Amino acid sequence: MAARRTHGAVADPRHGAGPARRAAGQPGPRVNAAAIGDDPAAQARARILAVIRAIPRGQVMGYGQVAAKAGLPGRARLTARVLGMNDDPELPWHRVLRSDGRIAMPEGSAGWKEQSQRLRAEGVAIERGRVKGMPAAGADDLDAALWGPG
Repeated sequence: MAARRTHGAVADPRHGAGPARRAAGQPGPRVNAAAIGDDPAAQARARILAVIRAIPRGQVMGYGQVAAKAGLPGRARLTARVLGMNDDPELPWHRVLRSDGRIAMPEGSAGWKEQSQRLRAEGVAIERGRVKGMPAAGADDLDAALWGPG
């Protein structure tokens, strides 16, 4: 995959609340304000990155699912842009797919091959660039990783 630039800061996933989480009475990730100030775009990026980091090994999520979990429903394209700008080699970017379970990169490209290889190494079954059944990350596991014990 091509090198990615990093923007924003790392969110502390144990604190704060997003709009959807506040409405449900659940905490959401809070961004380290000292690191990024009051920049809403940087805060959104940090929230998206926190969700991606919390996707368990061997599980996947769609771009829209990541955005919704970050408190940004309907912002799937923002998730894709954030991934495209990231250069953190530890970020499990390969666990994020299109909503239909397909790899979003052109079939046969270096990125497509790398994502397929990484997913297979984690035990995810890929057939013609698609995860069958799109087994999304378990809500309980992801919520616990992002928001802490309920």
